[in-house]
Amino acid sequence: MATKRPKKAIEQPTAFDCFAGCGGMSQGFKQAGFNVIGAIEIDADAVDVYKRNHPATHIWSKDIRKVTAKAVLKKLAIEKGDLDVLGGCPPCQGFSTLRTYNGGRRVLDKQNDLIFEFQRLVLGLKPKRVMMENVPGLFDNRRLKEFRAALEKAGYTVDVDVLNVAEYGVPQRRRRLVLLASRVSKVAFAQPTKKARTVRDAIGTMPIAGKSGDALHDLPEKRSRRVAARIRQIPANGGSRSSLPNRLKLECHKNSDGFKDVYGRMAWDEPAPTITTGCFNPSKGRFLHPEANRAITMREAALLQSFPRSYKFPATLGKVKVATMIGNALPPEFIRRHATGLVGQEPEKQ
Repeated sequence: MATKRPKKAIEQPTAFDCFAGCGGMSQGFKQAGFNVIGAIEIDADAVDVYKRNHPATHIWSKDIRKVTAKAVLKKLAIEKGDLDVLGGCPPCQGFSTLRTYNGGRRVLDKQNDLIFEFQRLVLGLKPKRVMMENVPGLFDNRRLKEFRAALEKAGYTVDVDVLNVAEYGVPQRRRRLVLLASRVSKVAFAQPTKKARTVRDAIGTMPIAGKSGDALHDLPEKRSRRVAARIRQIPANGGSRSSLPNRLKLECHKNSDGFKDVYGRMAWDEPAPTITTGCFNPSKGRFLHPEANRAITMREAALLQSFPRSYKFPATLGKVKVATMIGNALPPEFIRRHATGLVGQEPEKQ
């Protein structure tokens, strides 16, 4: 007589995370009630962070082009069509606004074709549902049209939209393209929240940086005297470099009004600006703390991306590597809300 599987194992939907990075999508899936059974990520440091936070998930630490659907099915002991959700965010730098700002809308990055590797796994695994997240610049690109056509031909209902994560419980402004597809039910995006979360909501109760006991929050800053003086002169709670005396302004800013967020402070009662890979550097955007004379810490950056405070990022990797992972990550709360809707359960209203 066959042994019955535990009821919990039958009820918990399964998910697989392609281009997993440090685990933002997987975290969102888990918070939505999914059992994340597999993931793929090529970067060794990101894989290390992923394993620290998702030890029960089998992760392929290799190029997705070398991972076959057959190998996934065999390793995870599942049949084609069993997986509840396949998610992923194919590399998107070539579609980003900053990447194309000075060069028109031409897309030359070969990595952009990795969307078709994601398509290959969708068709090979035949999951019940698909979630893909990317930059808005992909919306009008022929690659998305081809990807969508392939899914529809395979029997999926597909919907695509560009959404602001600030409307879905994430304390930052960040526009992202989201594609949802299903071959078993209708697809619907989560309902926006009634009230946005703010910088204060996310990091307002953080202890003093440098003395907290959290290595990620305590990573030191190294600034020249001139830069430190410049930071001290930026008004609290949303101030900008426009308030700097002429002697502290950068030469390139004296006759130019572009990139106004550079050397700006976040505002306590608004969502943060987009958390990028340069979020530790005030010369890269509005990344100064609302009050303290410093940039946001890496723990604060992770919280503004909606990672739980307990999420493990080894401080030994250094600010540049950690900031790259955090800035490139998918906000877990954004994923949670849309993943919850995929299985027919609306997330709680706020």
